[in-house]
Amino acid sequence: MEIKVILTGATGLVGEGVLLECLAHPNIVEVLTVGRRPSHIKHQKLKEYIVADFLKLEEVTEQLTGYDACFYCAGISSRGLNEVQYTHITYDITLHFAQKLLELNPNMVFAHVSGGSTDSTEKGTVMWARVKGKTENALMRLPFKKVYNFRPGFMKPTEGQQNVKSYYKVMSSLYPVLRFLMPNRVSTMKEVGLAMINSVLKGYSKSILEVEDIKLLAKA
Repeated sequence: MEIKVILTGATGLVGEGVLLECLAHPNIVEVLTVGRRPSHIKHQKLKEYIVADFLKLEEVTEQLTGYDACFYCAGISSRGLNEVQYTHITYDITLHFAQKLLELNPNMVFAHVSGGSTDSTEKGTVMWARVKGKTENALMRLPFKKVYNFRPGFMKPTEGQQNVKSYYKVMSSLYPVLRFLMPNRVSTMKEVGLAMINSVLKGYSKSILEVEDIKLLAKA
C-alpha cells in the first residue's frame, strides 16, 4: 500500500521526527510539508508548501489535493499565552486546516498530535489541557475516514534531528532512567512516527492513543 502524506510542524521537534520516519518508510511515496518556514531537509519524496497564514487557504486546492493522510504535528506551548491566544493557535487554526483538507480529501486519515494529560471533558482547571481536549473532540466529530489523537509524553529525539532544544537534549540523556521509572510516559520519537504511519496503514482500535498505545502501534 503506497500512501501520500501531508505533514505540518516539520520545523518542530515532533514534526521533524515524524518527517524523518516518513521519508525512510517504504510505503510512503510522497510527503508534503505545510508550514511557515522551510524544513531545510532535502529528499526525493519531499515537497514543501510555504503558507504565511493557515487561516487563508481558500485558493489553495491543487497543492493540498490527492493525499491519503495528514500528520498534524504543529503546536505551541501555552507558556506566556492566555486562553484566547492559546485557543486561537491550538483549536481555531487546527480545525480550519482540518476542515479544508476534509473538503479536498474526504477519504483522508487525520492523525493529530495532542498531549499527555489532555482533558477530554473540557471542564478541568488546567487551561491547556481543556483546549487540547476541545480540539480533540472537535476533530473526532469531523467525517474523515478516521481521526487519531496521539498523546505522547516525553519523546527521545531521533539521531540527526536538528530542532531539539537544549533542555530536551539534557533530558534525552536520562531516557533510560525515565523509561525504567515511567514506562508509560516516555517513548522514542521513532515510535511516535511509526505509530502515526501505522495508524494509516493498519488502523487502530482507539481514537485517542496514550503512550502505551503508541508503543503498541509502532510495533504493529
